[in-house]
Amino acid sequence: MNASIENNSDDFAEYYSYEGDPAPPCNNSHVKDFGQVFLPTLYSMVFIVGFIGNGLVAYVLIKYRQKSNMADMCLLNLAMADLLFLISLPFLAHYAAMNQWTIGNFMCKAVTAFYMLGFYGSIFFMILMTVDRYVVIVHALASLISRQHSANVALACFMWLLSLMASLPTMIFSQSKNGSTCKPEYPDQTYWRQFSYIELNILGLIIPLLIMVFCYSQIIYTLHHMKSQKKHKSIRLVLVLVIVFFVFWTPYNVVTFLYLLHHTGHFQSCVWQQNLGLSMPWVETIAFSHCCLNPIIYAFVGQKFRTLFIKALKESFPACFNKCKTLSTEPFEKKSSVYS
Repeated sequence: MNASIENNSDDFAEYYSYEGDPAPPCNNSHVKDFGQVFLPTLYSMVFIVGFIGNGLVAYVLIKYRQKSNMADMCLLNLAMADLLFLISLPFLAHYAAMNQWTIGNFMCKAVTAFYMLGFYGSIFFMILMTVDRYVVIVHALASLISRQHSANVALACFMWLLSLMASLPTMIFSQSKNGSTCKPEYPDQTYWRQFSYIELNILGLIIPLLIMVFCYSQIIYTLHHMKSQKKHKSIRLVLVLVIVFFVFWTPYNVVTFLYLLHHTGHFQSCVWQQNLGLSMPWVETIAFSHCCLNPIIYAFVGQKFRTLFIKALKESFPACFNKCKTLSTEPFEKKSSVYS
């Protein structure tokens, strides 16, 4: 597992003992005790709320989405990426509570794969949504790809392939050691550990931020000279999703960068080690909670999604919801999406 999982695993050595550092380990037992109580509770709450919410989102999108619509394809895969990420949390909660990995090497690699694929999948599909809106609005072109279902599937597979490639180094090096830990075992005298931190910062924050700042600056400038409310609505949901993602994940990336500096010989004092150890659970609280927010954003920002969700409830539980009034009872256009 790279910087992300490594920071909440490795017998929590990244937080507490810093084994292998040139200086003697600090007494960080209070940090360890804090993590053993705080992290399992956090992971469990995020898993329950996020899994229910994203599961409902995926159900609605699968039931009503238009196969030729790239917007719905991106949102569906974004929900699936969140679900993959959430699957890893019960195992990490058990690991944090027991301070011991007891379910073997295969599950260590599997949990790492779920975590990393979900993390990078969320990022890459948000980038794709942003670029698609940029092409449609700024250059007044058709959607980024053709409206053929096969083209959508091919592009989705390509984005998942990119996610897999970004996750591979962490997945390969992660292993269960002595039946008690699950962490990346990087070869000695190599730069794989530093590479994992840098990769997380570059692919998880810097590149997406640059792309999205450029695209949305151009989009906002273009929309400022347009009177079409439809165009404004078409980016509202995507823009909110992107802003929320960066607000919740930026502190995590900053602390990860500080861990990189620590492993390159900076910030070696016990005070810094203790501060890093205490800060990681808090920034994880912010970052992991993001998985619970996307369904809420869909519900409050996407009017069509709200209507489709109520429609799904009425069809699934007619006795309970037939008397509910939907926000809009008019039929949806075949090419509409849940963006607006």
